[in-house]
Amino acid sequence: MIRLVICDDQEVVCQGLKAILSTADNLDVVGIANNGLDALDLVRKQYPDVVLMDLKMPVMNGIHATKEIKEEFPKIKVLVLTTYDGDAWLFDAIRNGADGYLLKDTAREALIRAIEDIHAGQTPLDSKVAGKLFRQLSKQALPGDTTLGQDLTRREKEILKLISHGMANAEIATRLFLSEGTVRNYVSGILDKLDVEDRTQAAVLALRFGLVE
Repeated sequence: MIRLVICDDQEVVCQGLKAILSTADNLDVVGIANNGLDALDLVRKQYPDVVLMDLKMPVMNGIHATKEIKEEFPKIKVLVLTTYDGDAWLFDAIRNGADGYLLKDTAREALIRAIEDIHAGQTPLDSKVAGKLFRQLSKQALPGDTTLGQDLTRREKEILKLISHGMANAEIATRLFLSEGTVRNYVSGILDKLDVEDRTQAAVLALRFGLVE
């Protein structure tokens, strides 16, 4: 069972999310907070597995609350769920420890899957903001003097580059004239070689360590 805390300044939003998430057999909402300070207090009392965190809130905003939670409880996952897709919000949330970033128009099934994924160590990231994050990271790419990814084949590097551009498997398959199943196999191999859980983590590593141009 994945124990959740929901933090949003709108009580109606919290109750709506609780009703939606309570329909999943493996999710248990153990508390609701309407500002970041209350969220921090609730986390200390309940020690949940995942916190759903809005960003713009009174008393203590979601950025500061995320930072405090991750510093005090690094194993607790913080999944940002917000209406804000601006660069400043996104980058501040990631810099302060957010483990994932979704927008509030995320469908119910996708939200539940994202909570399961983040609990399993993956990094859910809304496609609407993924490009912004990858472009920012590419500007900060480190010198490619690491052994990371040295065993990737030419085709795997080609697919990794397309992943870092935010392309889905179906789009990569079309671009490279491959079947979608073949692309999935390549992606699985790339994740194994980079020792990461998902394609977002692979893209971040690729851009930060200069594995792709």
